[in-house]
Amino acid sequence: MRVTVCRKAHFNAAHRLYRKDWTDEKNQEIFGKCNNPNFHGHNYELIVEVTGTVNPETGYVIDIKDLSDMIYEEVELPFDHKNLNLDVPEFQELNPTAEHIAYVIWHKIRKRLPLKLDLEIILYETPRNFVKYCGL
Repeated sequence: MRVTVCRKAHFNAAHRLYRKDWTDEKNQEIFGKCNNPNFHGHNYELIVEVTGTVNPETGYVIDIKDLSDMIYEEVELPFDHKNLNLDVPEFQELNPTAEHIAYVIWHKIRKRLPLKLDLEIILYETPRNFVKYCGL
């Protein structure tokens, strides 16, 4: 039996969408208000989904406490109340779009999971805007 275990998390972070190799005009044209040189913030909601076969001995796909600890250590500690552009090494050269943030989170958690488990990340930047990433 395959089951998906889901864990929600939350973090607040600031960022600015821009490319250093573009002019101010082009950054403004493409990224609009998200290009504010003084940054802007979001209350991100994260859902981490782990899918696998239920262990017949424990009844678990994954111990939810272990998953919670992974999310705390890999996402909440390094991202919460941070400026993604300035404080998070993964975004020194990577534009911190929702797509890129989900990609980075997926890779940080994936390295901690057994390969037999599938992983999907859902990241809400706003209640109506969200992205999903599953490693493809």
